[in-house]
Amino acid sequence: MDIAPFVEGLRRDLNAAAAPGGPEVARAAELLSGSIDAAARLALLDALGQAADEVTTKLTSASVELRLRGREPELVVTEHLPQPPAPPAPPAPPTPPGATATSPDAAGDVTRITLRLPEGLKDAVERSAASEGISVNAWLVRAIGSAVAGAVATPTPPGGWTNPPGRGRRHISGYGRA
Repeated sequence: MDIAPFVEGLRRDLNAAAAPGGPEVARAAELLSGSIDAAARLALLDALGQAADEVTTKLTSASVELRLRGREPELVVTEHLPQPPAPPAPPAPPTPPGATATSPDAAGDVTRITLRLPEGLKDAVERSAASEGISVNAWLVRAIGSAVAGAVATPTPPGGWTNPPGRGRRHISGYGRA
């Protein structure tokens, strides 16, 4: 939007109003009209900004913004797509024996482990956790707790994992291939 014609119209009106006052008043009006450009632009920008805010409050699915490109204001209308209703939350998984439903670490101390995953599985876990709005750690704790609670048997992969004598079923050793 070009506001130069509005500023120029204001200058002309000031000079025309000063003309009947004689040459001294006309000269003073001419000097004032030279410095009125910045003040008039600021006043017009303020009015446009307030108008954009007022129009935005009346709209339900759009907003109006005032932006400056160089010295010229620009009114931008942005339409907002209606938000789809949030999907229902997935049911909570069964609570593993010995743990409470409030938090996974309520059953005891928390310990840190290093887990190496194939890249594709890691990506799938991250996507699943993100789709449920929880952290990868929380997703893994829940998945492992569900597997332990359901005594899910995992098949031994070809080339297999080894369980050295005396180590029981608590530790797995060996190498994975990607």
